[in-house]
Amino acid sequence: MLPTSFRNFRAYAPRNFKSTELALSCSTFAKVSSGRIPKGIRGARVAPKLSSYRKATPHSYRELIPRAGTIGYTTRGVATVARSTMSKANIDVEAILSRKYPAKAHAKRVVEYIRSKIPDATGVLYLEGRSDSLLEDSDEPIPFRQRRAFMYLTGVDIADCFFVYDIATKHSTLFIPRVNPDSVIWSGLPLSPEEALAKYDIDAVLPSTELNPTLARLGGAPGSTVFAIADRVADSVSFLEFTNKNMTLLGEAIEECRVVKDLYEIALIKKANEISGVAHKAILEKVKSAKNEYELEGAFIGACMSQGAKKQAYPSIVASGRAAATLHYVHNNKDLTGKDLLLLDAGAEWDCYASDITRTFPISGKFTEESRAIYEIVLQMQNDCIAMLKEGVSWEDVHILAHKVAISGLLSLGILKGDPKEILDARTSTAFLPHGLGHYLGMDTHDTGGHPNYEDADPMFRYLRVRQNLPANSIITVEPGIYFCEFIIRPYLTDPKHSKFIDEKVLDKYWDVGGVRIEDNLLINKDGSFNLTDAIKDPDELEKIISSS
Repeated sequence: MLPTSFRNFRAYAPRNFKSTELALSCSTFAKVSSGRIPKGIRGARVAPKLSSYRKATPHSYRELIPRAGTIGYTTRGVATVARSTMSKANIDVEAILSRKYPAKAHAKRVVEYIRSKIPDATGVLYLEGRSDSLLEDSDEPIPFRQRRAFMYLTGVDIADCFFVYDIATKHSTLFIPRVNPDSVIWSGLPLSPEEALAKYDIDAVLPSTELNPTLARLGGAPGSTVFAIADRVADSVSFLEFTNKNMTLLGEAIEECRVVKDLYEIALIKKANEISGVAHKAILEKVKSAKNEYELEGAFIGACMSQGAKKQAYPSIVASGRAAATLHYVHNNKDLTGKDLLLLDAGAEWDCYASDITRTFPISGKFTEESRAIYEIVLQMQNDCIAMLKEGVSWEDVHILAHKVAISGLLSLGILKGDPKEILDARTSTAFLPHGLGHYLGMDTHDTGGHPNYEDADPMFRYLRVRQNLPANSIITVEPGIYFCEFIIRPYLTDPKHSKFIDEKVLDKYWDVGGVRIEDNLLINKDGSFNLTDAIKDPDELEKIISSS
């Protein structure tokens, strides 16, 4: 999924925590040596070599992640970096998710962050969940979406709840609505206090009528501070007894702590990826017979819902032909007849955690020469960028690599001409790759903590959503693309700074490709990364599935 704005937040170092619950193993990877194979790709597969890995140990979280090996390869004559092998993460998702969402551990991390800013901080953390409300001029409800800060500290995805965490005693209390007999008639019985206490990682459950008396009691402690989020406190709630009111730090703390994921969060995102992978394959099997984009959008959502995922992480992008050059295409209602490629950017949500996957494939089951060439360049961009991933890597450096590989590939096709470094320095490649390489993923599709700078004068970095080094156990999308959007490219053709690097006659053969984007969700570890996404992307396999459907 591509850019929309979100707030900037200060960096927070990852915390260590103990667990032996994550079992990970490395896949076998083929080592590639020089040779000749079809489609202009050089490289012949030789004997596979198993990557080394370490077993989970009860030490820092990052030590649960195996080390990666290294391979080297060449594609389309483009120079590549030495690659770290990237394994699939074999996580026992169902076993992990059978336990409670780790709300208390999240609260502890948030307090640690607050005390890194205010060492003697005491008092309470206060959060409100989202309330149920009706659509304007209607008695139908607005679709419910829990506030992510509330979800992070409670794991509670129901409406009209409140949360108080006593910093001194580490005691958490969830306040839930009293039973409304009228509501029961229409909607059935709500969650009882006993059920809530059994289901959630909290210490006590009280009716919401006890909220203000509880706050009054906790606020009476000498020097007590209430940490809350501005504009997210109901008018009926009183903080009068608290000596201090801090309405900024709690939001910052939660947003920064969300960058580094624990095992439970990783399992949630893996679950969302597994569901989405099945749905993506269902579209491959249907696309050849479909007539309109909306058929495929409906099929994707249906495939997710049939697996229990009732919500999508974001509105699907189902773009055929030249529409694939529109990054956030919204129509999803155009006929597929006569179109070459379909770009499907779609992902399910599971218990408030997102997946974000993009695949591009031939509607007919066979790539054209031009679309295959662009697809291979984008796939190499992704492979090379994934190879760079590990704890501490600069995301800006990975983004630059994507542009370098794109430039080399477009030079090999003749779309670009001239010196690669001069093309990069001129930022001409942003005509074909105008967006950032990826973003953090979590409860939000575009998750928090990346510190983007949308005012950056450099067009290469203006839409880069992460401007820092990647911590272990963060999850980031890697979504390179090459697009042929006339609205974006035409001005480059009339600007001497850029036009000298673009061969317009060659470019004219590629407009109908529209755009190619490939996006996976990567878990960062000490020495590499794990791909949480298993949706098919091998071009030969894509053709095989579509053609045989």
